Amino acid sequence: MKDKATPRSAEIQSAFVADGRQKGHSGTWLAEKAFLKALCLERRRADRSRKSLLLALIRDKDPHDQQDRFMQTILKLEPALSASTRETDIGGWYREFSICGLVFTDISDAPRELVQSRISEKIRAALRDCSHSYDLTHMQLTFHFYPEDESGLTQPALRDRNLYPDLTAREDAAKFFRSVKRLTDIFGSIVAIVLLSPVLATVALVVKFSSRGPILFKQIRVGQYGARFTCLKFRSMSTECPPHIHKDYVRRYISGREGPKQTTAQGGEMYKLTQDPRVTKVGHFLRRTSLDELPQLFNVLKGGMSLVGPRPPIPYELEAYDTWHMRRLLEARPGITGLWQVTGRSRTTFDDMVRLDLRYAKNWSLWLDIKILLKTPRAVLSGNGAY
Repeated sequence: MKDKATPRSAEIQSAFVADGRQKGHSGTWLAEKAFLKALCLERRRADRSRKSLLLALIRDKDPHDQQDRFMQTILKLEPALSASTRETDIGGWYREFSICGLVFTDISDAPRELVQSRISEKIRAALRDCSHSYDLTHMQLTFHFYPEDESGLTQPALRDRNLYPDLTAREDAAKFFRSVKRLTDIFGSIVAIVLLSPVLATVALVVKFSSRGPILFKQIRVGQYGARFTCLKFRSMSTECPPHIHKDYVRRYISGREGPKQTTAQGGEMYKLTQDPRVTKVGHFLRRTSLDELPQLFNVLKGGMSLVGPRPPIPYELEAYDTWHMRRLLEARPGITGLWQVTGRSRTTFDDMVRLDLRYAKNWSLWLDIKILLKTPRAVLSGNGAY
């Protein structure tokens, strides 16, 4: 929530024209809406170019006491920075008149600590040149690299949300409907568990007496924003099986080096590890009918998953992800079924699966969830792409 402008701050704010560019300078200082749009555009451009960008945020630690002086300093910052930065770098308001941002595009492959140190010195030198009476000890400067540090792939949380203002805005705009979606997940999972309890009990007994090992298979999966959770499935494999077979296959599949394993009955191509020696005879049936996934209803009830959403990946899959693939972890909570499951499933490449997930997130509505849920039984019964 923005503070009401004082007469003096209102006068300073009038130095910015309606299209968000600062009067009297090179025209690169953008208003909040324009700057956030530019940040999102550069982030997507970095996905395609596989280069990095750096977002620097400058704010006053105590904006209520020195708002006018802070704004006067920022008003003079753009020409001071222009002398020491490139034309492709972008400056503007990350939060109108309270947080300013600088996007440094196509940064070098030098160690990020060195890049940050050099850019920090440039910004601080520019601030010193234009600060005059403003006390720079009140200034807070933070740095946010994109893509984020690869070491974050093994940590519980992956994302720095400062880099994704578009997702934050989308969530805020749909907050009420997201709450309805969560209530629908709770109600739907409870009803499904009750109605399918005979099936759950029967499958549990079959798994128990068909092979040695536990009834449930528990595996760590990656949810929205990189949050880890324990995904539940009926066990379809022999116990103590090393994961290297699936791990190697997944890496090839994600990178596009793994071609179709076989041709479907309809003549299409199948991207799936169909001859997995770890899978039991009962397990093949459970996977073919998707009955092995029924315990995920408890994941939905707990909140780690939704009834509808992208397939939750295994942590080691992220090691093979391209930068843009990560968006499927940000834009929607994982689900038992989804657009990929009812339209493409194992007949699609990994890139096409991600595109389906992103299309679902972009066009999400409660009605879309209902349509996917209604299509799911047919997809399960047909068995197309299920192995």
